Amino acid sequence: MAREPVQRTLFDLLNAGAADHPALVAPGRPPLSYAALRANVATLAAQLQNLGIGRGDRVAIAMANGPEMAIAFLAAATAATAAPLNPKYRPDEFAFYYDDTRATALIVAPGTQAEARAALLPGMTVIEAETQADGTLSFVVGSQEQRLPSSAHPARSLALPDDVAMILHTSGTTSRPKRVPIRHRNLATSAANIAETYGLGPADRSLCVMPLFHIHGIVASLLSTLATGGTVICPPGFDGLKFWSWVEEFRPTWYSAVPTMHQLLLARAERNTELIRRNPFRFIRSSSAPLPPVVMERLEETFGAPVLESYGMTEASHQMASNPLPPAPRKPGSVGVGVGVDVAIMDEAGALLPRGATGEVVVRGGNVVDGYENNPEANAAAFVDGWFRTGDQGYLDADGYLVLTGRIKELINRGGEKISPLEIDDALLRHPVVAEALAFAAPHRTLGEEVHAAVVLRAPVEERELREHCARLLADFKVPRQIHILEALPRGATGKLQRITMAKTLGLTE
Repeated sequence: MAREPVQRTLFDLLNAGAADHPALVAPGRPPLSYAALRANVATLAAQLQNLGIGRGDRVAIAMANGPEMAIAFLAAATAATAAPLNPKYRPDEFAFYYDDTRATALIVAPGTQAEARAALLPGMTVIEAETQADGTLSFVVGSQEQRLPSSAHPARSLALPDDVAMILHTSGTTSRPKRVPIRHRNLATSAANIAETYGLGPADRSLCVMPLFHIHGIVASLLSTLATGGTVICPPGFDGLKFWSWVEEFRPTWYSAVPTMHQLLLARAERNTELIRRNPFRFIRSSSAPLPPVVMERLEETFGAPVLESYGMTEASHQMASNPLPPAPRKPGSVGVGVGVDVAIMDEAGALLPRGATGEVVVRGGNVVDGYENNPEANAAAFVDGWFRTGDQGYLDADGYLVLTGRIKELINRGGEKISPLEIDDALLRHPVVAEALAFAAPHRTLGEEVHAAVVLRAPVEERELREHCARLLADFKVPRQIHILEALPRGATGKLQRITMAKTLGLTE
């Protein structure tokens, strides 16, 4: 059953940790206890409000991963509304998001983000988040002389559960990005769902390798851990080489990542077998893109820990379903069951379908947002009778586990045959020299669309051999008619492979 909205704020979540227990740790940084984190967030929220930035105002944040980003995000969401942005955007992208969110301020680290600063709109305030010797932050506006005192008066009005904690955007792959206002109650509910799914507690240590401008990193790695009194390890972003030293130093009990990150770690795991044995994970989580079953198998064999694929979206404050911890079954190729979330399958007319029937995945629960901001057309299409239509196709098996067959917009329609690219990805990845694979639709004069695929190889192989390999595993109409051998596959800011634009990237659409 769907969980009722948890009527708590992000600041409330910080009360879960024992005062002297480490909340945030990072390489080369002093650990920050829950008591210090609560006090620092309260002070920073007061400083923002003393600048005239309060509830309802939007504060853009352009910072790299690390404790500083986590603290700045919590402070902005507590005093106003946080709008975390990819720090690698170009000036025109920053300008678009400032304008679209109506940002009144920008938080950056000192001496960084020249491009974000260059795109400032009239009236925006630049706030520098300066790291102190004890690991806390101080906000500086304009110059050292304008530093706001650490003994600032308490914030006049902290956020309430129904306030918008942050604004994020949909990916906008095929249309203008939609603004998603996510309330404190949505985030608190999603954090509770994730904590229940994985039995999180104070002894857990999450290694945060996902970017903290993305819903996956913010909710799964950061908020669910803080909401249960655990410790968040905040390195400066994902690094397949440094990952192993972070594991050795901080001994995380779990991490969550996208499949491409897992595959990069698998490529280096053989030379770190002894380190893996000394520092076992309790579980490994995968989300934000489909995890090929063969990758799940290799991860479990390599790390000796259960690999739990989950399913999330920004509009649902991240998690909608997940494979459970043992002894409950985890099913390769499935994204599991809803925990605190109702999951169903709907046809085009809006009727719910029985188990085993394929249709559009729909969800409802306290984690799901109320709707897009100022977008009645999108709301009418996506929010139907209390359900959110995800745009994903799938079915529920006999045990209620959700199996995704692909994004509806990404399905390959070959002469009327609807083909899931995920099945082709998995077949290609089962060839020993294929490191990465991405099946996609390419235009075809008579069929409408034809099956193509792109691969990255570990060793040379002929395209013909790859097609013959696929023919042994797939029906003939699913076998890629052309396989493009590339040095790298295109990825988005979070590491997600860009399937829907692949044909255009390769010049196949002209």
